[in-house]
Amino acid sequence: MPSINSPESDTVEEGESMTVSGLANASVKPTDSSPPVKCARLSQNGSTSTEESKESMWQKTGFVNGKYLNPPTTLARRNFATVERNCLPSEKYLEAKKKLDAIISSSDSSSVTTETKARSLCEIYSNLELEEKALFLNTLSTEYGLNQDQVIHAAQAVLALREKGSGTLLRAEEKLRLTLQPRYQHIFAVVGRLEKGVKFLVDIRADLMDLIQARSASSTDSEDQTHLRVMSNNIRELLSLWFSVGFLDLERITWQSPCDMLQKISEYEAVHPIRNWTDLKRRVGNYRRCFVFTHASMPREPVVVLHTALTSEISSSIQSIVQRNARLSGEPEPVELSENTHSISTAIFYSITSTQKGLQGVELGNYLIKKVVRELQAEFPNMKNFSSLSPIPGFRDWLLSEIDSFSKTKQKPVLLKREENKLSSLDSKTEPIVTLKHSILQMSDSATWFQNSPNVDVISGILMRLCARYLYIEKRRGLALNPVGQ
Repeated sequence: MPSINSPESDTVEEGESMTVSGLANASVKPTDSSPPVKCARLSQNGSTSTEESKESMWQKTGFVNGKYLNPPTTLARRNFATVERNCLPSEKYLEAKKKLDAIISSSDSSSVTTETKARSLCEIYSNLELEEKALFLNTLSTEYGLNQDQVIHAAQAVLALREKGSGTLLRAEEKLRLTLQPRYQHIFAVVGRLEKGVKFLVDIRADLMDLIQARSASSTDSEDQTHLRVMSNNIRELLSLWFSVGFLDLERITWQSPCDMLQKISEYEAVHPIRNWTDLKRRVGNYRRCFVFTHASMPREPVVVLHTALTSEISSSIQSIVQRNARLSGEPEPVELSENTHSISTAIFYSITSTQKGLQGVELGNYLIKKVVRELQAEFPNMKNFSSLSPIPGFRDWLLSEIDSFSKTKQKPVLLKREENKLSSLDSKTEPIVTLKHSILQMSDSATWFQNSPNVDVISGILMRLCARYLYIEKRRGLALNPVGQ
């Protein structure tokens, strides 16, 4: 199964402004990994509906042939690891806290007044500095959570009424259930009904996850982190309901799709970065399919993106699917081959990306793949094979670590005896484990090592076995070392 990646793009187009948590209106250039895809709609005769072609619009941004004419500047983005733990409350923070109290005390959560206060709360939070956001989230998780005294009292009432009638016991259990709902859940429910409210909750959970990670790395305050984790899990459960497959729309992205959607597809691609507009056009063109899940509460925003290649057989290499289409300025457009539907029998899912960090833990990728399989089977009745072609992140670092560990301790052997003999036949003067390490390091310097190396037959067989060990045997807490292996 391909990995679901959550890219964290720190860049915007030159001249545009971007608001990052605690850093407002920073103007930067994009990086190579997320080029700004400026589109002009092409007519049937090849001309554009605007005065500029797609290529000229790319040139205007300084991005030509997969490279920038001017080196991009780097935004020094702040994160929660840099904030002060005990900052003083600001006026904006105190105003946000007043809004919280007003929403909690409101008797009618659906009233216009309550929704207006919730909308104001969202706006205030979005404009808080990082220190203030951290303080706000900490306050929200601790002061607006469960009332433990009420929970204990309700639980004792249930125990005391076990011998009473079922009706009395059910009422006591219902009261206990209500006391087990944290007060901030009411706030999230009100916010979720607002326009763009669901997106706000997705973003606030992303902030929570960043804050938890920062606190885990720099603090031993486990109680503080526990409150934050409980609130993050509460939001995740709400989002799991709101983003169930029945509320998601499947959409195919083509070259005729809206420009803003194409640009987001380009920016969010994290597995195999899109190099230029020609590359993007190819990935949504013939012998390719790009599908996304969208949600009614987040219009024109892809939630999960799946790239698929249509072939006649299962590919053994990603290079045969993802090619960098570097085209010199002035060269003609590449001729786009028409699809031979009779030769298409296989779908290769080679990239799947979850675009919203706040939706981490909400199962979406598997549902998207299953729906795409049904779509492709309807389009290509002869299609029988469905396969994923995924990178294996962490394998190289793990293997080098195992090699270094064995070299020092001579425990937990990396190689089998027959593999040592094969490596010795390649270089009898060097220890087999050292020969393997040198070969791995050489691979990092060349993407075509499997074509040129005379040792490829020996090395590839060893790597295949070690990769299987990495995916199926090596575990942490009962799970694969990297989420891709799940």
